[in-house]
Amino acid sequence: MRLQWNDAVTGAVGYLVVHTLRAGLATGGTRMRAGCTLSEVEDLARGMANKTATFDLPIGGAKGGIDFDPKDPRAVEVLERFCEAMRPWIDAHWVTAEDLGVPQHLIDEVFEKIGLGQSYHAAISRAADPAATLERVRTGLTAEVDGGFELGDVIGGYGVAHACLASAVSWGQIPADTTVAIQGVGTMGGAAAYYLYEAGMKVTTLADAAGTLHCADGLDVPALLDLRDGFGEIDRTRLPAGVEQLPRTAILSAEVDILVPAAISYAITPDNSYDVRARVVVEAANAATTPEAEAMLAARGVPVLPDFVANAGAVAWAWWLLLGEVDDDPQNSFDRLRTVMHAKVAQLLAAWTEDGVTPRETGHRWADDPAPTTGPVVIP
Repeated sequence: MRLQWNDAVTGAVGYLVVHTLRAGLATGGTRMRAGCTLSEVEDLARGMANKTATFDLPIGGAKGGIDFDPKDPRAVEVLERFCEAMRPWIDAHWVTAEDLGVPQHLIDEVFEKIGLGQSYHAAISRAADPAATLERVRTGLTAEVDGGFELGDVIGGYGVAHACLASAVSWGQIPADTTVAIQGVGTMGGAAAYYLYEAGMKVTTLADAAGTLHCADGLDVPALLDLRDGFGEIDRTRLPAGVEQLPRTAILSAEVDILVPAAISYAITPDNSYDVRARVVVEAANAATTPEAEAMLAARGVPVLPDFVANAGAVAWAWWLLLGEVDDDPQNSFDRLRTVMHAKVAQLLAAWTEDGVTPRETGHRWADDPAPTTGPVVIP
């Protein structure tokens, strides 16, 4: 199902695509960026359906997208009007959350303003005690973790980090001997960089909208993350000594073991795929690699860990929280996601190295055979 919304005030155009409903529910974030298209949102909704099926979640997949600049001072009002227009869906069927250009705290503020409490409203409203469930969700999302972060902001990046660590394990390499480049230092890319740094992996290259930062000996990731502004860009006037500034496109050609596109969709295309020097690509951004580029990489022996596995930690964890399977103790969430992610990545890469089956092909086989739903989703 495809819905298009036109904002009479600003000319912004918004889309909702519901790929699959299971038990009357679909989940998927809402993004905002200038140039967002219906076909992009369709791809993302399909990816969400793959994520929920691959992680055996009892719901379908959907996605929202708004063609508007999130830095425009009118962006919050545009988001509010979009949510009002989609209210029949977000009230009962579509569980949404943050995405590119829309941080979780902002979409929660909009939901509260329009009287729906929090962006998981369509699921929370099904609980026997919605107020208690809302409190449990908020407590889980805002649980404090090391580094001064909140659990809900970093769990997706934590999953990406462990997809990278599992990749290194698959070829018998310790983190200290493994190098990584990350495109994007927002919620997903920043958290992935932080947890890889904490694990001892050498993050040599980071890129944001302003360009690429590089240090062959490894960047001081926490120091750089402290220099981010609200849009995930690093203040160049306060860079630590020894950090080299390169063009934004240099991130793809970084001489590293692992490349993590964690910013925009369609970052790796046929035009730039031959620039990639990494041993494996781990998709932290949704639809980061075009199908043609992925085929070209596979022909060169470079596997792509697909987004619907590598970055699915955020949606899987959100539903574990909603279903009462994890609590507000971050260690319980980290332990479960780490275990699941390592197991899935090990299977994907074993099929690649032993049988030449791409990780996406294996992942699609999982997604095409989801766990059956035996009744309504019960939210405790």
